[in-house]
Amino acid sequence: METSPSPVESGAPQRRADARRNHERVFAAALDLFQEAGLQATVPQIAERAGVGKATVYRSYPTKEDLVAAAVDHRLAGLRHLTAPALAQEDPGRVFGDYVLSLFEGLAGDRLLSEVLADAGFRSVSGLLDQLSDLMEAAKSAGAVRADATTLDLRVVLCGMAVQLIRIAERDPALWRRYGELTLQALRP
Repeated sequence: METSPSPVESGAPQRRADARRNHERVFAAALDLFQEAGLQATVPQIAERAGVGKATVYRSYPTKEDLVAAAVDHRLAGLRHLTAPALAQEDPGRVFGDYVLSLFEGLAGDRLLSEVLADAGFRSVSGLLDQLSDLMEAAKSAGAVRADATTLDLRVVLCGMAVQLIRIAERDPALWRRYGELTLQALRP
């Protein structure tokens, strides 16, 4: 089961074993529901899926926004974990292309992450976008990306496609991959 520290846990005394289990169940339920429904998932739905009351959810996460932030941080940490080794690969053009396609396919099944990447208001995605920009810059240096491509170009094309796919409620990974390919074509020299 995936776990994450709660925002109210830092510096707090050790939780009882049942409280830790409840926290883990709440977080796992939140990850699942946010993946399925994105930001439309509600605290009562999360509590029901976790098999706890709403008060139990609010003990770990005082607001829905705290729970969303923890879920987003968890998802982004997973992506950053995949991005860091990609930066060290030999063929930056291939690595950038593979990463973009993989990202699009993953976003098809993760409503929360796709919504967050498309929302400029989420500051926590900036680290991932910085790493993706680093991958693009390496590919640009290798001649695999057009010389005039900027981080803004990448964000507008990639996130713009994600916004539209979200709006039409598209979840087919093959279609998301197709738009990943179109993103790469837009950035090719």
